[in-house]
Amino acid sequence: MHKTLIYIVILALGLVACQSTKSKSDNESRQQLADEVKSEFIRSWEGYKKYAWGHDVLLPVSGGYQDWYEESLHISPIDAYSTMKVMGLEDYANEIEKYVVDSISWDKDLYVKTFEVNIRILGGLLAMYEYTGDQMILDKTEDFGQRMLKAFDSPTGMPYYWFNLKTGETKGEKINVAEAASYMFEMGILSYYTKNPVYYQTAKKANLAIWERVSDKKLVGENINVETGEWLNNTSHICAGIDSYYEYLLKSYLLFGDKELEPIWRQSVDAVNTYLVEESDTSYWYKRVDMHTGKKKTNPMYNDNPDLIEGGIVTLYDVFWPAVLTLDGDFIRAEKNQDTWNWLWNRYGLEPMIYDFDAAVPGYPAYDLNPEIIESAYYLYHFTGKEKFYQMVDQYWSDIKKYCKTDIAFSAVNDVRTMEKKDYMPTFFFAETMKYLYLTFTMHDKSFVLDDYIFNTEAHPFKKSSFDKTKAKERLKIN
Repeated sequence: MHKTLIYIVILALGLVACQSTKSKSDNESRQQLADEVKSEFIRSWEGYKKYAWGHDVLLPVSGGYQDWYEESLHISPIDAYSTMKVMGLEDYANEIEKYVVDSISWDKDLYVKTFEVNIRILGGLLAMYEYTGDQMILDKTEDFGQRMLKAFDSPTGMPYYWFNLKTGETKGEKINVAEAASYMFEMGILSYYTKNPVYYQTAKKANLAIWERVSDKKLVGENINVETGEWLNNTSHICAGIDSYYEYLLKSYLLFGDKELEPIWRQSVDAVNTYLVEESDTSYWYKRVDMHTGKKKTNPMYNDNPDLIEGGIVTLYDVFWPAVLTLDGDFIRAEKNQDTWNWLWNRYGLEPMIYDFDAAVPGYPAYDLNPEIIESAYYLYHFTGKEKFYQMVDQYWSDIKKYCKTDIAFSAVNDVRTMEKKDYMPTFFFAETMKYLYLTFTMHDKSFVLDDYIFNTEAHPFKKSSFDKTKAKERLKIN
């Protein structure tokens, strides 16, 4: 009996030692992947600096550049900044801080897209101030926010699609719901930092304008007129065009504690999960439905592209949803949806921009280096600890290297069936895709803990501890 006990103890100690060795080996392997991602980020950033500095976008095949408008808005540096901070690339980050303060002016006679500059420029600058506490950066940020306020000067309080940075003139009364009501997060942070509630209150008014117009089933349509408040179609979904509307209801509530948002989020997510889910033994999709009936769309009639309104059409932007569900504590639905998207990725080696799950064919086969599937796997891995989500990210990175890497940086792909490269690298590749890869591969060292942060939709991180809810109530004028 005594010998048996000794044997059991020795065996147990051996197992512990074996597990410890395996854990150490796993951590070393993960650190190697993290270092590889950082190295590729640096290589891509150096490619941007060499071929596209001072411009918005690097063209990673030809070595050219592209601006969004007639003049550059310096979107790549502003978008890339927070990833540099997460990766500890201080010299690169310091260079951008100096560039923003010394070389950027917003006094440009340009019409810019309200939604896009909010998540990229305002969000990126706010993150820069969060990291630095530099008043000159906050001044530059508020200057931009003041100009953006002009976009919301409509009869409904929803913003126009375009606003002119210099003159404040606006145009574009037809917008989608994401473009109408995805501002509370950034503008709330700006109100907190500046102690001026006008930003948050303006953004919240736009959100409430949408909420006042939901259907009896608590579903939103896709497109709306900001002057009349009339819905321009009755299609409800979580795809690009609506997506961040839902994301920001939850995240704004979590960051600021505005209790008026909680029932709006709860009723909204319940409606989505009630009417949009299409589940089978092998898949879990979110379809497109009629906002009034909750019935799946079957009659195509969508401007010049009728296919986009069919109920079985999904976009790769939709796979942000498992991350949002995970943040809300709904791990079961999140995992089912993520597994379905993971299947689609592995079917092609990358995921197509638009996919028709009824016909089982791509509707638009491009892959633009999107981060959403990586983001959701990262969230699920953090919150559930399930190793399969880490393995997903490992596979995504392997495929991106295989099909998207160029001599200069990384490129989008024209068609996931042929893997023909497209000479374009979106700025969100710096802001989101590389950041979520790196965060997944460094989770073991706890240098960045997701529980401590909330990201904007462009993956710019904000520490929860930076926003005292009592102060937020006063600074944002929350009831």
